[in-house]
Amino acid sequence: MKEAIRLRAGLVFSLGALLVGCNTTTTPAPTASAPPPSAYATQSYTPQSFAMPSGTGCAADVARWQAIQNNDYASGNISLPVYNQIKQEIAAASAVCSAGRDAEASSMIEASRKRHGYPA
Repeated sequence: MKEAIRLRAGLVFSLGALLVGCNTTTTPAPTASAPPPSAYATQSYTPQSFAMPSGTGCAADVARWQAIQNNDYASGNISLPVYNQIKQEIAAASAVCSAGRDAEASSMIEASRKRHGYPA
């Protein structure tokens, strides 16, 4: 009888140890419906104070595209590598704009927008 009690106690202990081992906590892998957390996001929405730069010409096109990117990065809608790539494209268009080639600079901004999936 004592042997049966010991055997049952041993089985219960072994089963408990197995169950404790299964109780690990891990972060699930991101899925298409659940993107990874955005450590860089400082806001989850466009703040009410956001104002789209006004004006005309290539300087205004550059300023508006930069404002959109700053907001999208701050809200976690784009990653740092994409943000940095777009910043380089904006800088190139800004340099062309400063050189007086307005149409070319505006065209560069439009191409950047299309390349990254934004409406032109």
